[in-house]
Order: sequence, then C-alpha cells, then structure tokens
Amino acid sequence: MAKITYVQPDGTKNEVEVPNGQSVKDGAVNNLVPGILAECGGACACATCQVYVDAAWFETVGPADGVEKDMLDFAFDPQETSRLSCQVDVTDALDGLVVHVPEEQ
Repeated sequence: MAKITYVQPDGTKNEVEVPNGQSVKDGAVNNLVPGILAECGGACACATCQVYVDAAWFETVGPADGVEKDMLDFAFDPQETSRLSCQVDVTDALDGLVVHVPEEQ
C-alpha cells in the first residue's frame, strides 16, 4: 500500500492510501478526490484523469509512452510530467508519491 498525495490547483492536499495493484486513478476516484474525472473508467481512452507527477517523483514513475502518450495530446495543458493516472499502477515504490491535479480535465 502506498500513500499518495493529490495536490489541487489551489494547493489543497488530499492524502490517501492506495492498495498495490490499483492505479493512481483508482485511488483518486475511490476516495472522492476532486478533479480526476476518469470518464472512460481507466481504459486509456480519454484524458480526463491527467495528473502532473511531481518533479521529485517523475524519474520513479517514468514518462508516458504508446497509447497513453497519444491520449495526452487531448489533455488540458499537458506538461512534460503529465501522466494519465489510470496508467500508473501503485506499488510500494510509489509510497509518498505526489501528483498535481490540473485546473481542468
């Protein structure tokens, strides 16, 4: 299980524990974290679960590739550290992960 901090655009932080094997998106949706819409339910078919991975964690999480990278073209204001939270699986290595929620999805 990993503790993940979701930082809202206004600086508000939502810290939740997410079981290994779930996605960062699941942690947000299951804990009612605002701003993570996940309209496709985690199928990597939209960009409404985009997060900006905190710079200190980006090397650990790694960049998007393949279909996820293509979907980020449809995201609101994608950045170098953008990931679709449905594509980031939680492991013990992500304990303490910080992601930033965009102003819009």
